[in-house]
Amino acid sequence: MNLGRLNHVGVATPDIDTAIAFWRDTMGATIVSEPFDMPAQGVRVCFVDTPNGGTQIELISPLDESSPLTGFLERNPLGGQHHMAFEVPNIEAARAEFEAEGKRILGPTRIGAHGTPVFFVHPKDMNGTLTEIMETPAHG
Repeated sequence: MNLGRLNHVGVATPDIDTAIAFWRDTMGATIVSEPFDMPAQGVRVCFVDTPNGGTQIELISPLDESSPLTGFLERNPLGGQHHMAFEVPNIEAARAEFEAEGKRILGPTRIGAHGTPVFFVHPKDMNGTLTEIMETPAHG
């Protein structure tokens, strides 16, 4: 596996509007996307661009109590780092490589917030970090 570019760090938050205010007011973010719902994944998402433009912070909050984030936020009421996402040129080849290495893939490959195919690898197989593998977006 060739490690691709770190596309974003996912940060879970109980309140996406409060998190946006933090990133604007405290961290000086000037480019924050409009939040949008991803009902199939049970989350509301927005992206904060870092000043160099190379990496984003993905703010994610649960849509309701059935969201996969609910358990994370019960253990971490203030929120916090949820996952890291790395790009790969070919999602199918990357998935096959991880599976061949015996890594536990969490669920099917699906379309992520950037509109590209993604899958997640269990933190116990990734040195303690939930890891999103995503196909490189066409827009770079």
